Amino acid sequence: MSIFAVEYVYGPEAEAARNEHRPKHREWLAALAESETLLASGPYADGAGALLIFRGADEAAIAELVAQDPMTIGGGVTGLKISGWNPLIGQLSKYVG
Repeated sequence: MSIFAVEYVYGPEAEAARNEHRPKHREWLAALAESETLLASGPYADGAGALLIFRGADEAAIAELVAQDPMTIGGGVTGLKISGWNPLIGQLSKYVG
């Protein structure tokens, strides 16, 4: 399993969609955290987006997973970026290879 950082971008035009879908989004994230597929998640302090840290087989698997997020489906995410990430130091380093 590899680690991936996923950055959600929240445009102001999608605020209503985010507010509507946030409860289901958080339920979805909580279930993934239980299985340690999601290692960390949270919004940026400025409200412009969020950072999610996932474990997965490859970038395609993470893209498929993120496509199932109620926030993504509901139009609350206006942009996203998926990057492979290697946490070498700290709590998340135990999940690397």
